[in-house]
Amino acid sequence: MNVDPRFTPAAGRQRVFNLPPVLVAAIAALFAVHILREYVLGRDAATEFLLALAFIPIRVIDAAVVLPGGTGARIWTFVTYALLHADWSHLIFNTLWLAAFGSAVAWRFGAARFLGFSAVGAAAGAALHLAIHPTGMVPLVGASAAISAHMAAAARFAFLGPGPFIGMQGAGAAAYRRPAPPLAMAIRDRRVLTFLGVWFGTNLLFGLFGGVGGLTSGAIAWEAHIGGFVAGLLFFPIFDPVPRRPA
Repeated sequence: MNVDPRFTPAAGRQRVFNLPPVLVAAIAALFAVHILREYVLGRDAATEFLLALAFIPIRVIDAAVVLPGGTGARIWTFVTYALLHADWSHLIFNTLWLAAFGSAVAWRFGAARFLGFSAVGAAAGAALHLAIHPTGMVPLVGASAAISAHMAAAARFAFLGPGPFIGMQGAGAAAYRRPAPPLAMAIRDRRVLTFLGVWFGTNLLFGLFGGVGGLTSGAIAWEAHIGGFVAGLLFFPIFDPVPRRPA
């Protein structure tokens, strides 16, 4: 398999924070968007910016609803809502999860595949949120659905041997190119099952007891979490450049 050297971790001693360039750029973009909305744009402009990029179900369902962004926002907000965050704590929390799970996926996929996979996860999260709240008017924001897709992708290859997560890089660069088993085989592994159980159980608790504030953020939009995670499990083979392990 040919691996682009730009997206391969350096050999030898592994750094604790070994973030790929595309992930550093993605995190910088998330911070830039938040700073722009919070401190650069005025109140009215910031509100228009939010409404033009956030995912609002009623805008997709009801063509009579007119919001900033126009007709195009009915399409691009399936992805662009992931660039927005409710507040600083939401942004920092998501950034930490993105670094922990997204780094392994980005090293394995490369920049273009990683960004495409993230977009699919975000869109799937928005789609499930739309299916459950078709007339919802509260803006959905946050990168949590895309990060949930990263978590699912990591479960497909990173738990089946020495893991390539931050602080757990004993396997070196080879861990990012470990062939992934078919999904039916992976979900029979005890470590993967434990991870899936904890993940879905946590999101079930969010669904039962989570509150709703002014924005539906990734911290409580459990439907978007599940949509992104399921998409990550199913679409992983399409984006994965590493040949799969035989069943």
